[in-house]
Amino acid sequence: MMPAFGLALLGLVGIAVIATGLPAALVLIGTACLGAAIAALSGDVSIGLLSALPQRLINLLESDLLQAIPLYVLMGALIDRLPLADALYRSTLAVLPRAPAAPAVSGILLGGLLGPMNGSVGASVLALSRTVEPRLAASGMPLHRRAALVTAASTLGVVVPPSLVLILLGDAMLSAHTIAVTATGRDDRVINTQDVFHGAMAPAALYFIACLGVAWWFNRAAKPEIVDAGTAPARPTAREAAAAVVTVLTVLILLGGVALGYFYAVEAAAMGGFALLSAGIVSGRLPLAVLNAVLRDVLALTGSLFFLLAAATSLTLMLRILGTDQLVAHWVGAMPGGNLAAVAAVLGTIGLTALVLDAFEIIFVVVPIVIPPLLIRVDDAQWIAVLVLLTLQASFLNPLVGYAVMMTRTVLERPIAFTALLRPLSPYIATQAALLLLVLLLPQLTHVGENAADRTRKPPAMSEHELQRRFRDLLPEPPPPPSFGPAK
Repeated sequence: MMPAFGLALLGLVGIAVIATGLPAALVLIGTACLGAAIAALSGDVSIGLLSALPQRLINLLESDLLQAIPLYVLMGALIDRLPLADALYRSTLAVLPRAPAAPAVSGILLGGLLGPMNGSVGASVLALSRTVEPRLAASGMPLHRRAALVTAASTLGVVVPPSLVLILLGDAMLSAHTIAVTATGRDDRVINTQDVFHGAMAPAALYFIACLGVAWWFNRAAKPEIVDAGTAPARPTAREAAAAVVTVLTVLILLGGVALGYFYAVEAAAMGGFALLSAGIVSGRLPLAVLNAVLRDVLALTGSLFFLLAAATSLTLMLRILGTDQLVAHWVGAMPGGNLAAVAAVLGTIGLTALVLDAFEIIFVVVPIVIPPLLIRVDDAQWIAVLVLLTLQASFLNPLVGYAVMMTRTVLERPIAFTALLRPLSPYIATQAALLLLVLLLPQLTHVGENAADRTRKPPAMSEHELQRRFRDLLPEPPPPPSFGPAK
């Protein structure tokens, strides 16, 4: 009875997010409290098990990887404030041949280059809508086409390492794979965030190239609208071109270093944040008032992400206490049709939850419940991680409630009808769906450049502290026995 009650709590989360409009973190923490109260009053669950929550949150926040979150948020805020995106767009446009599709291709290139550094899809939409969209309008591109391009380009940073979504998913997959290996006793190599980065490289490259092709093909013969000649993008100055070249080289070195394992994500984020901050201060683009605004934005967004993470951890602990994870594990293990059918069913479940939850909420709430039993059945954790990543990216492009779609329609100065946006956006959605199907049928795409020795290579031994932390995360601990003073 209690495991099914946990599923009802998950359904309540979806209903409450839609019906109340409250922040998801408040809904998650409120649902966890409601579930704990009902379970304790029913007598089926010991209230003492909830004492595991404080230590669970402490263990969660001890993760070094989470230090990258505020750093990537800082990078996104600085990119939005500094004129780098505009200089990069005009420099790219000056290099490309003069053609009707050149502005669209330049916009996709900019989205793929700066998307991972922005830290989130929302930051990418804001940056592209403030820099690229006016330039696309000046080139004569119709509103519906440039809105679709901004929407698609903003999601490129999800799959290009090291995106914020990828970092958080990598940490969630490490915990899920640890649970699966512990449950089965297999001698598997537990994946880490670096493995997820590597697995995403080939699919990300394919999607990036495909988006460039779509942008060129559907704009190659487009008739531009009549615009004022004075609004056409000016050619970059020598100083702007030099800044664009340095920026591109720096971004490629950081992204390539993280993806290839030369830098940790936290190190790359720290280097990028320091470089942008230094450049802004030296150039005079970051006066004290602007810097204060940037830091306030960073603290607000970082705080909301960590609050969401703590709230989701509270709910997932409640679901484990209720035994909901065991019920889901039984369903996934008993699912007929082979491993491919089980993977497709789990991905479909994640896609359905994307109708009411965003990517971060799915990573924090849904992945810890549905992915461990799937990894018990399917031993290729790197393949599963990339499939989940592509499914999350598809959730941003969901034409009904996709965050990138809604964000673009919100930030544009002129309103755009849903049907008008859907038509030019459809080729990008179809491309993303085709890539997801291709990776589903060809797991080898997530192991490009690896050999059998790489896949079976054991990682360095964990420290005793880290090992104990991982095991404490698996199940709630019983309450400690009462302490008595010394006998007199």
